[in-house]
Amino acid sequence: QVQVVESGGGLVQAGGSLRLSCAASGRPNSGYGMGWFRQAPGKEREFLATISGTGESVRYADSVKGRFTISRDNAKNTIYLQMNSLKPEDTAVYFCASSRGGGVYIVQHAYAFWGQGTQVTVSS
Repeated sequence: QVQVVESGGGLVQAGGSLRLSCAASGRPNSGYGMGWFRQAPGKEREFLATISGTGESVRYADSVKGRFTISRDNAKNTIYLQMNSLKPEDTAVYFCASSRGGGVYIVQHAYAFWGQGTQVTVSS
């Protein structure tokens, strides 16, 4: 059974940085596309970033392009989301997801396994 666990969330002031980690167990991460999403209170879950199984391809939502960076370390079965220049509107629960394919995917239904989420709160 595949399990996905996020970590690294917390409270940070506006303009600060956080790095989220996502560890997947139950199968090797390498070869599978992974993604980050978030859900703010009262809003739908939205796509943030995705990375291909090899790490050669990435895509970002316009709202985070230039501020967030997705990366992966397949030797550690872990992906990361480096978040810089954080804004209060980035406050949300952040989710990591693992797909069944090797590409980059921006739609939620492409992802088969989801973590429980980690809270990120950005104070003004």
